[in-house]
Amino acid sequence: MANDVKLLLVDDNPMVLGMLQKALAPFAQVVSAGDAADALLKAVDDPPELVVCDYRMPGMDGRQLVEKLKSRPATANFSAILMASRADIDERLSPQDAADDYLAKPFFLKEATRRIKRTVDRIALEKMAKTAPSDGVVRGNLSQMNVIDLMQSLEMGRKSCQLSLNNGADKCEVFFVEGQVKHATYGSLVGDQAVFKVLRWTGGNFELNFEGKTDQETAQLNTQGLLMEGLRLLDESQRDGGAGPVEESASSSTAPAPSPAASGERGREEEEDVLLDS
Repeated sequence: MANDVKLLLVDDNPMVLGMLQKALAPFAQVVSAGDAADALLKAVDDPPELVVCDYRMPGMDGRQLVEKLKSRPATANFSAILMASRADIDERLSPQDAADDYLAKPFFLKEATRRIKRTVDRIALEKMAKTAPSDGVVRGNLSQMNVIDLMQSLEMGRKSCQLSLNNGADKCEVFFVEGQVKHATYGSLVGDQAVFKVLRWTGGNFELNFEGKTDQETAQLNTQGLLMEGLRLLDESQRDGGAGPVEESASSSTAPAPSPAASGERGREEEEDVLLDS
């Protein structure tokens, strides 16, 4: 299921534009434009929350487009990702530019999609936080945003909070400080092992309490390290055909049905990847 994040995709190469639009459609409301002038008109008509834009385009380039949109109050509130060659990123673009992230061309379609989706998920999570009920707790379903997506979004947003995960009778609590996991519990497990236990959950519910705090520090790895190590352990357990360190408990022995977004990603993983250039 696509997030309600509005994404404006801009590239003067029709092939790149079309393939990216198709890849990102399951995750956001994508509007495409073939040049900066068209993008500017579409942004004024319906302000985007994320702009993914090629840097080198005829006429107005991607950086100029982002700067022009940022200069107008009606279109100023968005995140931006610029697609550019490594040379342009190193020599012409800088952290002081208006972009939040850069994609170095040429890039593989699947990696670009993953990178952009992380920003989409962060924006979606921030929107959920702004519309939280009076108790300040954000509630959602893991079929919409799974555990890995949640943790990546909290890391990118440098959030401090308590993440509560429920899947049937199983429950996990994870505490973040500025995007980094500091403490986690799952039954008798604490720290890294508690996080590894729930990484593959795509069913159940989550709650985010931005007032939730703890003095305990049981995590040994940072958030990205936990995700990488947990997925490595999961891959090993699947190859060996055994339960492995990340097996779910007996009450959740049947893996939850994957979300449409997760299914879409897996489907693309099975397809041949595509290298895209300007």
